Amino acid sequence: MEPAGAVKGVRRESKRIRRLRGYLAVLRKRLPFGQRLRDGVEHALMSTAAALAAYLPTQVLGLREGFWAAITAIAVVQTEFGATRTTARDQFVGAAIGGVIGLAVVLATGQHIASYAIAAGLSVFVAWLLNVATAARLAGITATIILLVPHTGTPVEQMVLSRVFEVGWGVSVAIAIVWLAEKLDPPSTG
Repeated sequence: MEPAGAVKGVRRESKRIRRLRGYLAVLRKRLPFGQRLRDGVEHALMSTAAALAAYLPTQVLGLREGFWAAITAIAVVQTEFGATRTTARDQFVGAAIGGVIGLAVVLATGQHIASYAIAAGLSVFVAWLLNVATAARLAGITATIILLVPHTGTPVEQMVLSRVFEVGWGVSVAIAIVWLAEKLDPPSTG
């Protein structure tokens, strides 16, 4: 058990982080129109390039759900490389946790609404236990996809592997696109 003082300290830091995020959002909204326009175009181009680069090979390979790679790439692309890496980690870890737990629940109990509730809740809980709370939403989403999205004729094991592979591919492409964009756009000297 952690001492009460340590728990209060963590709560206080969490509040500070939320407050700082709020300040950052306000500052971003105050950017001049021209800067928002440039940033928006840059982000749109990176997101589109990542989505296409993630999706097109899945079509050539005959993967039926390559759209998950494109969705993941769009979700991962951020304007800074560090933020992209963090989001990428969360996407992949969340998909892996939700996939493994979704598969285990389906194999143990079958595929019905109670199984879904167990898998979604357990996926979020396990992400927290593994100290990757930022991946918890994605874990729950992946469990939802495994248990609620119809996959006629596809064994659940193959569906899980496909989902984790598609997310991993989308994550990899997004990281590569943002890294390349940063290398091609040297920082300005003020």
